[in-house]
Amino acid sequence: MAEPRAAQAGFLSRTRLQALVLLAATALGVYLCYRIVQPFMPALAWGLALAVIGYPVHKIICRRVRQPTIAAALTVLTIAVAIIAPIVFVTQQLLRQVVEASTYAREALESGAWRQAIDSRPQVAAVAGWLESALALDEVIPKLGGYLEAWGPAFVMGSLAAAMQLLITVLVLFYFFRDKRDLAADVRSLLPLSERESDTVLRYVTDTIHATIFGSLTVAAVQGFMGGLMFWLLGLPAPVLWGTVMAVLATIPVTGTFLVWGPAAIYLATSGAWGKALILVVWGGVAIALIDNVLYPILVGKRLHFHPLPVFFSIVGGLTLFGVAGLVLGPLALSVTAALLDVLRRRTAGRRAADTREAAEAA
Repeated sequence: MAEPRAAQAGFLSRTRLQALVLLAATALGVYLCYRIVQPFMPALAWGLALAVIGYPVHKIICRRVRQPTIAAALTVLTIAVAIIAPIVFVTQQLLRQVVEASTYAREALESGAWRQAIDSRPQVAAVAGWLESALALDEVIPKLGGYLEAWGPAFVMGSLAAAMQLLITVLVLFYFFRDKRDLAADVRSLLPLSERESDTVLRYVTDTIHATIFGSLTVAAVQGFMGGLMFWLLGLPAPVLWGTVMAVLATIPVTGTFLVWGPAAIYLATSGAWGKALILVVWGGVAIALIDNVLYPILVGKRLHFHPLPVFFSIVGGLTLFGVAGLVLGPLALSVTAALLDVLRRRTAGRRAADTREAAEAA
């Protein structure tokens, strides 16, 4: 009896050792694959997001085009024309206005024209004097030109990297559409979950992407567009730049776009343009604010599983951790974690119910 038990113990020991080696090798392989894919995470994240929001269009195209490759190509072309091209155009205009605004600010600071403008407006002279001493403009001015010159090569390299990520995004988007069934089956097979639990996780993922893109980002983009449009109509400088800043700030609860149009309205009022200041206040306080209360519920509906505050933190934290891809990866991490916790809660509740039934039967 001793020998069979010893043999069995040895077999179990070897099995556990093999399992540990396999687990370690798998973990190493997953880590290496992550490091390989890491440079392309922004392209993968945006490809996934565009695939989710563009899937209704793909379904319509698939009804008329039976060839999967052609249908996927037509869908990608539609998304490129409707979404990617306007974003690229706005980005080009934004960069142009950033350079123009930086050059204008440097020339105004070096020539002293800004001092003359401030001296002609006593209402803001005290505030401007405090800012001048607090920011140490005498030291900042000489450095500004060097920053702009050093920014040129970095801008060129960043543009090339962005173009490469855009091409990879389009490629990823095409394969997501063409091979969606196979990819979904592969994901399901890798998840250690039942079919129902896998559906729960995937539903959380798609709902979060839908709510993040259509809700947070689209509403913020509309608010930024309306703010930039009013800046352009009122003759304020760099409307695309400030519209983009308002779009970014629109994701911040409570304050949002007011951080831009509020000071702009004060500037107009102190300049004597009371009518323009009043128009900007009404536009920002009523029209832009109403977008969040009207458009957001229409686009998101009941798909958002979280309070807006955790979503805001997931976006900001995602941006800090993953860069631009964090706009998608941050909320995705939140949704996947919440989905897995929901699965765990249901399993725990099921075990408790089974234990209760067993206890009742035993009694």
